[in-house]
Amino acid sequence: MSRLTWIQATFYKRECVKFLPASRDHHRCYPVCQVCQSLVRCCCGRLIAEHVGPYSGLLEHYPGADPTDEEWSVLRHTSISPTDAFGSLDFQGSTKRTCRAKYVRLSCDTPPELLVQLMLREWHMEMPKLVISVHGGTENFPLSPRVCQAFSAGLITAAESTGAWILTDGINTGVSKYVGDAVKLYGSHDHRKRNVVGITPWGIIENNIDLIGRDALRHYQALGNPLSKRASLNGMHSHFLLVDDGSMGKSGCQNDLRKRLERHVHFQKIHPRLPQHVPLVCVVVEGGPTVLSVVLEYVHRSSPVPVLVFEGTGRAADLLALIHKQTAVDRKLDSDIKEDVLLRIQDMFDVERAESIELLNILMECMEHRELITIFDSESEDLQEADVAILSTSLRGTRASPEEQLNITLAWDRADIAKDHILVYGQQWQVGSLEQTMLNALIMDRVSFVKLLIENGMTMKRFLTISHLEQLYNIHKGSSDHFLRHIIEDAKQTRLPAVYKISLIDIGMVIEYLIGGAYRSTYTRKSFRVMYSRFHSQAKEGGKETSSPFSKARKAAQTPETSQSRSHFQRTAQPFRHQEGAVEPQDLKSAQSPEFVCTFNDLFVWAVLKHRQEMALLLWQHGEQAMARAVVACKLFRAMAVEAKESNMSDSMAEELKKKSLEFGELAVDLLDQAFRENERMAMKLLTWEMKDWSNFTVLQMAVSSRLRTFVAHNCTQMLLTDLWMGRLNMRKNSWFKIIASILMPVAIQMLEFKSQAEMSHVPQPQEALQFGWDPGSPGASEQQGAANAGSFSRFRVMRREGADVFVPGPERCMTSILLRWSNSGFTQWHSWVSS
Repeated sequence: MSRLTWIQATFYKRECVKFLPASRDHHRCYPVCQVCQSLVRCCCGRLIAEHVGPYSGLLEHYPGADPTDEEWSVLRHTSISPTDAFGSLDFQGSTKRTCRAKYVRLSCDTPPELLVQLMLREWHMEMPKLVISVHGGTENFPLSPRVCQAFSAGLITAAESTGAWILTDGINTGVSKYVGDAVKLYGSHDHRKRNVVGITPWGIIENNIDLIGRDALRHYQALGNPLSKRASLNGMHSHFLLVDDGSMGKSGCQNDLRKRLERHVHFQKIHPRLPQHVPLVCVVVEGGPTVLSVVLEYVHRSSPVPVLVFEGTGRAADLLALIHKQTAVDRKLDSDIKEDVLLRIQDMFDVERAESIELLNILMECMEHRELITIFDSESEDLQEADVAILSTSLRGTRASPEEQLNITLAWDRADIAKDHILVYGQQWQVGSLEQTMLNALIMDRVSFVKLLIENGMTMKRFLTISHLEQLYNIHKGSSDHFLRHIIEDAKQTRLPAVYKISLIDIGMVIEYLIGGAYRSTYTRKSFRVMYSRFHSQAKEGGKETSSPFSKARKAAQTPETSQSRSHFQRTAQPFRHQEGAVEPQDLKSAQSPEFVCTFNDLFVWAVLKHRQEMALLLWQHGEQAMARAVVACKLFRAMAVEAKESNMSDSMAEELKKKSLEFGELAVDLLDQAFRENERMAMKLLTWEMKDWSNFTVLQMAVSSRLRTFVAHNCTQMLLTDLWMGRLNMRKNSWFKIIASILMPVAIQMLEFKSQAEMSHVPQPQEALQFGWDPGSPGASEQQGAANAGSFSRFRVMRREGADVFVPGPERCMTSILLRWSNSGFTQWHSWVSS
């Protein structure tokens, strides 16, 4: 079924088909009279000639007819037919921004399920993570600049940062106009983020006949006639639901549909991975007596809705703020204050005393649920921002546990709300309760939340298990996952089935394939394969997949004393700082198998292979061997860029991967520069230190493999190569002048300086020196070293990778021995490559 056919078959309009005169005192005659057709109106608001069905005439002309025994109703006096008004509105008079909105005319009894289906499937809106229902005055009213700025900036920031829907009346007057102005001033130019829905009565719209058309583009003038009693639509709204109950010039039919829509969306899941529902919050700005009834209805629901009142906006909002402050102690008003409030109500709403008493009773009923009502005073200096007030109020109304509130803020991606209102000092959390939140944050790519959880004492050793890592690798989200499957197929040289679960052994093969050479991943080693197979076989024998492959080892390691003495709660909120002398809890020590412990490096590699740059940059800051991880990320991204180009992937992906590689390369160079300024000797040792977590490769070896020329050309690297090339000869002080002088005058050889034994201890030694225990300061060390170099040079191979000759080590895997074994011509060739 096409879009046009589906909308016509699903949504209907209503038209009055029976004439019931609103007044029978002015002209008594049959409806065929020309005067009646021009003056007498039906209870629906239309004239006789505007009706489409048979006329009932004036009821008193029929025998036995009593004009008081029938009242006009939507169900009895209107008929439905397929809607004839839907499409797009092009608002004229707006030159700065393109203002187009989707609209549809629909019956007032339309099921909310169909509305959500229309908005998600046909209008391509995203399911909201928050619904902000704005209520207030329908007529124009003034706002002070400070209050207007706080409301506008806070509303748009709260909506766009959380992916919320804003619901209003949609007209170009009153609070709806202020919402439109807020979108114009602070809203994003991305139309996908502009989800401001106007729910407007069809019968009050100015020139609504111009909107009739099926899937049409209609030009609409937002500036209405000031003498007209009808209202025009606001041009900054993105979508309009035009509610039709068959009446003309009457408002109120939209309220019931709006409530049902809000309630339906409220009970939807906020995210596919989270069980929590979409929060709903009511925002009150100014308003008349009907707004007080709306607030009472919200707080009296079986699932109550929190209300945020902007104090200082006038009328209903100021009354709610006043009563809320006066009833803070015992929820009662003193007699003198009560009389003053009654006078204010009469003056504000221009009502009699009896009506003011009824409105005061409504206010007092609202205060019975005053914990659901929050007053925002924009004039206060120390008050929080308006967007924070809106979001914290919506959290308060959910009545959820701290874990559930944390999940809601996770869906919003508002770590600041979680930090200030949930992860507060004194809040107790059950051990392990934050692990699922961390897993969801990683899967949903919430970098700020991962950082927040780590800073608040999240135990990564307990969380980071094989099952969690595999779950992260098997996320299907975007082109990066398809590309990873493609690399696995190249590494395994086989086609993967459509439904295939990626294992860590597959990831190990991918890492080896991308890095190349003699690199051997931890995931492909025999010890890991045996352990991996054993734990998975134990899980299958147990009849179900355990949450962690190490759960049985964890249970076996726990003694009864440990289980009894362990506290089930931990206190968080302060940044985690390791205290000297602190003893690690027994359950955390035994949480992982001693054969294999996942580290930040495993999580960092996951972020790199998944192309999550921001997450990778965050994880790079934690753990050890920061320089090594930066160079490894540079190598992996560069290798993936080459793979993407050779596999005819999109050019944008290859360029993006190159940019990410260069970013980590710059980090490695900056870190090397900082270390070199702090301590030259230790910086040079970092370059040749064999990293056990990275297949005993050195940083310099990985940098050469990734063609990171700026890293190799750094002064620290050049000094290291000079020290390795010159051996004991000290080339730091006028050395070339002394060498030339020695050639011309052999007596000057005595001027040459040699390194002491203490200085030679800082120079990285070849593998043979470490194996046979040579003394680097002994006179015969250089001869022994040269003989060993000549005998072992043949054990090295040159592998062509990415169009360049890269020297790859043999069994020793030591970059130092590579450099020591290079011939003079080989070193010259490599030096010219670096210089170019």
